Amino acid sequence: MRLPRGLGTKRRWLGLLMVSILASAAWLLWSEKHSERHLRQEPLSCKLPPLPGNAPLPGMVWVPGGSLALGDTVYAEESPVRQVPVAGFWLDRTEVTNDEFAAFVQASAYVTVAERAVDAAKHPELPPAMRLPGAVVFVSPTDLSGRGSPTQWWRYVAGADWRHPGGPGTSIAGRGAFPVVNVTIEDAWAYARWKGTTLPTEAQWEWAARGAKNQALPDHEQPTQANTWQGLFPVANSVKDGFLGLAPVACFAPNALGLFDMIGNVWELTRDVYTPSHAVLAPAPLEDQAPSAARPSGAVSVGQRVIKGGSFLCAPNYCMRYRAGARQAQDDDLAVSHLGFRTALVAPGP
Repeated sequence: MRLPRGLGTKRRWLGLLMVSILASAAWLLWSEKHSERHLRQEPLSCKLPPLPGNAPLPGMVWVPGGSLALGDTVYAEESPVRQVPVAGFWLDRTEVTNDEFAAFVQASAYVTVAERAVDAAKHPELPPAMRLPGAVVFVSPTDLSGRGSPTQWWRYVAGADWRHPGGPGTSIAGRGAFPVVNVTIEDAWAYARWKGTTLPTEAQWEWAARGAKNQALPDHEQPTQANTWQGLFPVANSVKDGFLGLAPVACFAPNALGLFDMIGNVWELTRDVYTPSHAVLAPAPLEDQAPSAARPSGAVSVGQRVIKGGSFLCAPNYCMRYRAGARQAQDDDLAVSHLGFRTALVAPGP
């Protein structure tokens, strides 16, 4: 029987749509089971090579001084590239871990920002649910709509904090070697003050990430020795690097200075106030300096800091900030599940 004009095309289209829906459902089911199986097989720690017995600052690496071409040319906020001097300093060779942060909390009884209720006076626009203690957590979406708004994979989760990275029901038990996340600049400063260190500036961090070399790499390829997202973000991760989400520290080769995970794994806080480009360089305030005193002309907000290095969520089709010269803004009072830090110390070299 001959179908009415156009009906055959419609039926073929519906047939193709049904095949697509079934294929997507099958892929999601396979992906979920594959992800669960892979997570069970991932290591909970990676071995750190020992430092020399006479190392003056255990856990820290000396970064010699030099002249840095600060920035890059991929995104607008990375430019213009500017030549800046960097004096020698010490830097933690890994991101601060859950075990290290737990020792600080136990010794000081410190309560992180994510564990406190949000100040309604500072954020009157927030609904009551978002004023509860919590953090913003990445949740891999099962479906995408519209133009792929980040709200489809980022959610504010009440009860998410450094002890419960994904919210109530999650835990860091057995994950002491993982980088601490869901921390803010205030939390990082508190830890550094307790340890007797400070936070790195953007220039210090970038100089160290480049292995104390002036120029950025000429290409911007996705690194192989870093925990990033392989595949189409945010729905398909091939896990080629061995980790579906966060990795323990030091699971990838260090850079030329012996620093681990400077690129990927978690974004890292610096003490620099964020500006929308390098046309205006904001001073890096000290921990006890009033934020208003550090606001430069052209700053987006004194309530934002520069974060560096990208995270396990950076992919070629999204973010692409797995580069030393990349930078991004981070609200001072917002804890996020892909954000951590390491500390620095200005002291004589070895």
